[in-house]
Order: sequence, then C-alpha cells, then structure tokens
Amino acid sequence: MTSVRENGTDTGTSSRASRLRTMIREKELTYLMEAHDGLSARIAEVEGFQAIWASGLSMSTALGVRDSDEASWSQLLGVVEAMVEATTVPIVVDGDTGYGNFNTARRFVAKAERLGVAGVCLEDKIFPKMNSFVGDSHTLAEVSDFTAKIRACKDSQRSSDFVLVARVEALIAGRGLPEALDRAHAYHEAGADAIFIHSRRSDATEILDFCREWGERLPLVIAPTTYASTPSSEFQAAGVSAVIWANHSMRAAVSAMRRVCREIFAKQSVHRTESELASLAEVFELMEYSEIDEAERRAYRV
Repeated sequence: MTSVRENGTDTGTSSRASRLRTMIREKELTYLMEAHDGLSARIAEVEGFQAIWASGLSMSTALGVRDSDEASWSQLLGVVEAMVEATTVPIVVDGDTGYGNFNTARRFVAKAERLGVAGVCLEDKIFPKMNSFVGDSHTLAEVSDFTAKIRACKDSQRSSDFVLVARVEALIAGRGLPEALDRAHAYHEAGADAIFIHSRRSDATEILDFCREWGERLPLVIAPTTYASTPSSEFQAAGVSAVIWANHSMRAAVSAMRRVCREIFAKQSVHRTESELASLAEVFELMEYSEIDEAERRAYRV
C-alpha cells in the first residue's frame, strides 16, 4: 500500500508536477481517476491510478451543491488540499472558468499550486458556468479573454513544471470542429501545456476528427463520459495523451449510499446490510491507523 505519511511528508509539489508533465508527453495513455475528497483520492491511488482528476462536478456534488459555480473556489480548494495530503500522485484540478477574469484565474492557479497540485484545467466558457452535460445554453468566452487568462496564469506559476490545461468547449456549445481547432491553436500560442477537447456526443466521432486535424501540437486530454463504449485503443491510436474518468467514483458513491440508506430505512436494521459494507478493519488499514501507533512509539522512544 502506498504511504503518504512516511516522514510526515509526501513527494512534493514540483515532483508531482514534473511527473504529470512527463506522463502527458509519453506515447502511452495516462489515465486520471476522478476524486472528490480525501478518501476517494486515497482509494484511487491505492487501487493503482497514477494521477487524479479533482472534478468540479464531483466536488460540488459532495458539498451538496450543483456544478454551476455554486461552490466558491475557496471551498473547492479546501477539498483539494485534503486530497493532496491524502495522496502522493499528481492531481489536476478542474478550475472551471477560473471564477471570473484573468485576475481571479491567476489567483486560483497560484493558490492551487501552493497547495501542491500538479496542474489546473480551465475551460473557455463564461462565469458562472453550467455543467457541460446540462442544457444547451453554453456561452463561450471571447478568445482574447481566454488567452489573457492563460498568459496570466502561466506568468503567475512558480514551477516551470506546473501544467495548465486549456479546455475547449466549442463542440459542447455546438460551434463545430473548425472553431474548436481555431480556439485550440490560440490557446497553444498563449502558452497552454495541453488541450482538453470536450464532447457530449454518444460516439467519439468528433473527438477523433479533432485528433486527426490537431496532430501532435500539444498533448490532448479527453473525458469519454458519454462515449465510454469507445475502446481506449482508439484513443491511443488517435494520439490522445490522457483519458479522464471524470465522475465515476462520485456516481458509484451516490448509488451505493442511496441503496444502503434505502435498505436501512426500510428494514430499520443494519443486520443484513453489514455484509455489503467495507469492514472497519478495511477502513483503518486504508487510512493507515497503524502509523499512529508507530509514530507514538518513536515519539516516546518506546
């Protein structure tokens, strides 16, 4: 089991950022698993994922609000801080639109970097935004405004390894492939380190078309939430660098919690539900409770 508590430290901000930068430049696909709190981040790492996506949708849902900028960026970064402390792998934070103009965006990125994340993703919609899978009213930012955000964020980062991902929402907004490509080119020139091309179609056609036209100008990131039936081998062949499983831990948690609550409420007992749950021993092992005893022995020289 990966330990995040050895010597009281993790592997460090610059190390996580440099590992992320290396991952997205490699020929093999990198997979990022969604997390929405310290526990889900810890589980993602323990189960083998080498990078984590701090999902705006999932963190907002865990906070009991909607993914329409109802949670403040300070609330979300409070969650991210817990995720960083619970893990050693690179974390990419979903920064939505940057919560306003170039100034709020650069302050968000600077704070996220100080917390120890490896990268931030900003999307080219206006603030406040609506989740990309809800409704048809998705207003895009002017290219000049979004490129200003990118430049301001790159100017404010401390480590040259820190990764800024520019998320293109032109396909979500129904603007088509040519505009998606034009925007991606502009964001590349402004200094973005990777392009996240997003789609909500049930097939990967427009994503693969984008990949074909884009080539290898910058690493490409995708989130195949709605076109999940497409084999990952197709993304690999198309030149995609990273695949984000963007909301699956949260959705699994919602399903499991609703089922258990429903059963306990109906039966007024937890007797038959216990077999479906993680044991307390499993929870204690996952969270390394034994480390407290070891630390106490060292502290008291027992």
